Amino acid sequence: MIRRQLLAALLAAPFLAPLVAQAAGYPDRPITLVHGFSAGGNADVVARIIALPLSKELGQSVIVDPKAGAGGNLASGQVAKAPADGYTLILHTGGHAVSAAMMKKQPFDPLESFDWISVVTTFPLVLAVSSESKFKNIKDVLVAAKAAPGTISFSSVGIGSTQHLSGELFQSVAGVELIHIPYKGGAAPLQDVLGGRVDLMFDSVTVTRPHIESGRLRGLGVTSATRAPQLPNLPPIKDSVPGFEVTSWLGVAAPKGLPPAVAQRLHEALVKVLTQPDVVKQLEATGGVASPSASGAEMKAFVQAQIGKWTKVVKDANIPMQ
Repeated sequence: MIRRQLLAALLAAPFLAPLVAQAAGYPDRPITLVHGFSAGGNADVVARIIALPLSKELGQSVIVDPKAGAGGNLASGQVAKAPADGYTLILHTGGHAVSAAMMKKQPFDPLESFDWISVVTTFPLVLAVSSESKFKNIKDVLVAAKAAPGTISFSSVGIGSTQHLSGELFQSVAGVELIHIPYKGGAAPLQDVLGGRVDLMFDSVTVTRPHIESGRLRGLGVTSATRAPQLPNLPPIKDSVPGFEVTSWLGVAAPKGLPPAVAQRLHEALVKVLTQPDVVKQLEATGGVASPSASGAEMKAFVQAQIGKWTKVVKDANIPMQ
């Protein structure tokens, strides 16, 4: 038996040697960090926040490469097919899990086509209304919605967006019926809430905070389990709607098959970056909190749970899959 094991090890050695050498010398050239959205958007901002300090940790340039299209799926598909050598990475967003729940078929497996490195940041959405709204708190919304089902509206940046599914989850958990008003992105959802044409909105801290601080919007609550440091006066919605919680995220992954030593090198470097005070501060300015994963396996379990959560929401709300 021992002879067989030794023989197998000797036969495998020539094939393993290049991988070991590759991992030992990693990285020896620039790394590309892809994301699936436009330059200047939230994903792009976060990618650039981590790229420079990650370059310093790894000793090689980390180049941010936006590949916008199909809600991030274009970039995901391209990276899933890239060499698993650690020189092509992707910054996934919470929309990755939402797409997995909404799409009938994708040219990649949203979970198994990637090796997961670490979550970078997590952030809540905000439930807000116009400052002129009659709704002063979440209880007011619940009372009105139960008294007159299907009369209160909420906006989103599009069908199947995180904002949309957050509203669907809110209805399901709270036992109320709202009207969904989808838009094709842009500022229209915000403008129509500010103008009183739509009652409620679920959107990011980045979008809502300036208008809450200026007095044009009234924040009713945050979707996270705890208060957001950027808006400490807003209570978690779950305080009024037990069981409701939405946390969006961004995190780094690589094509499936990454050499373990390379995966470990990337994870260690990224965790160091996410504990740097300047990086933490910059991520907070985007509305998020630095949230490094203890391991790649932990991030994978997190993404798997997110996909499961949104799949259930889509099914329960009878949202047509795309």
